[in-house]
Amino acid sequence: MHLIQILLPLYDNEGQPFTQDEFLKIRDELSERFGGITTYMRSPARGLWKETKETTVQDDIVIYEVMTETLDRAWWTKYRKQLTAAFRQALLIVRVSEVELL
Repeated sequence: MHLIQILLPLYDNEGQPFTQDEFLKIRDELSERFGGITTYMRSPARGLWKETKETTVQDDIVIYEVMTETLDRAWWTKYRKQLTAAFRQALLIVRVSEVELL
């Protein structure tokens, strides 16, 4: 079993918020394709990273998770590129972990 997590920013690089419709569209797409989704939207997480030695950047993000038996890497790579363009990001994180159900 694989757990895929998508880290989506709440704001673009100019600080403009993305619309609720943009998040709902992704939620609905993933729910339809994978039969369910978990969204963490109530308390956005905050990401911090060093862009340069002197500059720290922060992002408020929401996390979408889906679980799937098989991992279609080609589909996920293409989907990540679509999301990166839609959310106007230089890099958008989509990560996968192998999960063992107890």
